[in-house]
Amino acid sequence: MSKNSLKTRLEIAKSKILEKELYKDKDQPSPIGAAFKLSTELVAAVAIGTIIGFILDKTFGTTPWLIIIFFFLGVAAGIVNVFRSAKNMQE
Repeated sequence: MSKNSLKTRLEIAKSKILEKELYKDKDQPSPIGAAFKLSTELVAAVAIGTIIGFILDKTFGTTPWLIIIFFFLGVAAGIVNVFRSAKNMQE
């Protein structure tokens, strides 16, 4: 083996190691990003549930019952989504 061949192989190996280290950091989100994702999922589910309840209340004239029911359904769906996402983040 020549000296240039060994040098080339070492450079290739170093570049592969550096490439793996760069991609390893991208797999795990930052703590702030993870917290933002979880809070957004909870807020979005509650907002969508409340909006659906509001629209149905206006349609059927049952104010405020459907808003209350769909608000709590949104809270439950949001909590389930947060638990599911947190479990996926741990894996």
